[in-house]
Amino acid sequence: MPIDAAGALAAAPRVREIAWDHKDVQLYHLGIGAGRPATGPGELRYTLESRLHVLPSFATVAGGGAPGVIGALSVPGVDVDLARVLHAGQRLRLHRPAVPVRGRARASSRVVAAYDKGSAAVLVLRTEVTDADGPLWTDEAEVFVRGEGGWGGERGPSGRPSPPPAAPADHVVERAVREDQALLYRLSGDWNPLHADPEFAARAGFERPVLHGLCTYGATLKAVVDTLLDGDVTRVREYRTRFAGVVYPGETLRVRMWRATGPDGGGPDVGGADGGGPDVGGPDGGGAGEARVVVSVVERGDAPVLDGTVVRYE
Repeated sequence: MPIDAAGALAAAPRVREIAWDHKDVQLYHLGIGAGRPATGPGELRYTLESRLHVLPSFATVAGGGAPGVIGALSVPGVDVDLARVLHAGQRLRLHRPAVPVRGRARASSRVVAAYDKGSAAVLVLRTEVTDADGPLWTDEAEVFVRGEGGWGGERGPSGRPSPPPAAPADHVVERAVREDQALLYRLSGDWNPLHADPEFAARAGFERPVLHGLCTYGATLKAVVDTLLDGDVTRVREYRTRFAGVVYPGETLRVRMWRATGPDGGGPDVGGADGGGPDVGGPDGGGAGEARVVVSVVERGDAPVLDGTVVRYE
């Protein structure tokens, strides 16, 4: 039965209290591949509590609850088979210079868009996180559900891949993904069996369990921060991507980065995670510059993994 888009959009926000501390941050950082080499000064800022800095993408798992891609499936009007679900895109906007190492906050989530792709549906779940001092961050998860379109709704923005810049990349780095990376990352709260259970992965159409898209998302941001921002996590203001392919644990990510700056310091807008749609940025979201990023898998002939990826920073 098609998704009840009107019911999903009309549903009241889901509000929950979340809390985290340094152990959650350290576990997340290890889950996205930090700590190699274990004693490297640049890695210790992600793994040693006395030097700890929080990579902004930790916001996607803070509190340890179900990630947005799962949360979107629990709203009224949405009752679908998890094996038909894919994570289509993710956006994050920071409202402060840094995510605190420990904190308590309130997360309010609701579906803000539902698109009918004919053979599939796309839901956009927005989560606003605030603490006693005000807004902390806003993130959006875009969820692609196979076989759930056809209700006659708005088609929404195109999900076609965007071509990478024509110029050679300013930086290219490679990051090996551990064989057990998905098993480690899922301890931060994403228990989807697609990332651990071979039988479930086969039912979903994959040859074996795949790496979480948000694990690749975090590993990519770390590569950008370490390479372009001298490891300064406080400079990140906005980060968005579209998931264009899968990564299997044990493969190698190739991360290509291009710097871009415009007259206002924010650089040209190279499109959102879904090629359009609501922007969680805004007039003040540009910062001093931005990086365009393309991620692929080395072993499969540079098969695309992340597309339309932008990191805006100060």
